[in-house]
Amino acid sequence: MSTNVKVDYQVEKGGYYKVLIGLLILTSITFIQPSMFLTDATFVVQLLIGLIKAIIILFYYMHLKGETLIGWTVVFAVSVVLFFFSIVIYDVKNFQFVDESHISSAVTSAGSPTAGHHSSHSDESHTTSEHTSSVSHEATHSEH
Repeated sequence: MSTNVKVDYQVEKGGYYKVLIGLLILTSITFIQPSMFLTDATFVVQLLIGLIKAIIILFYYMHLKGETLIGWTVVFAVSVVLFFFSIVIYDVKNFQFVDESHISSAVTSAGSPTAGHHSSHSDESHTTSEHTSSVSHEATHSEH
């Protein structure tokens, strides 16, 4: 194996400048895009631009352009992540305990507030006693 490889650093430096200019253009498109074009698909376009920028950085600045093993590793890792995301998405779509969940929205599908939330009652004594007890509770904690 010979280590006497001639590298033209001026040509290589020019390539880095081209990549830098491309990344700057993509960054400017990232800022301009939400107000100028494809406003209905902003999220998807922003993710696509970010993915392109990440791939460019990986290939050129991290010198992975000629690697083959890393490519297969990335394909395997992405496929595993997508597999588990698909399981989670399927599970969320078919979640059957919405009324009993503590992580769902504040109002259940039946329209009643979940546990821990007070609804507005017409009973004045009930709300007055709650208010008095919470004020006295806050007063004891503020003294400490």
